[in-house]
Amino acid sequence: MESMGKKKPRPRRSFTPEFKAEIVELCRRGDRSVGQVAKDFDLTETAVRDWVRQTQVDTGERDGLTSDEREELARLRRENRRLREDVEVLKRATAFFAKETR
Repeated sequence: MESMGKKKPRPRRSFTPEFKAEIVELCRRGDRSVGQVAKDFDLTETAVRDWVRQTQVDTGERDGLTSDEREELARLRRENRRLREDVEVLKRATAFFAKETR
């Protein structure tokens, strides 16, 4: 017997920027609610709301990080993490060779 009230998690899907733009445009026209657009295209309402919100940020209608800024921030965080790891390796190597030369 299936557990009542529990839904299976939806598998993660990815969408093209063109598809997201079309969905956002449908929402912005005002013919249908965000919930209805999400339902019609088998999307989560949260995802559609996030796409609409991010479009508003990107077009300057709303405050926040633009898509380009988000990408740059993620890239810089990855680079920072890699550099910290490199520094840690160099510290260990320095300590090792310092012991060897004594």
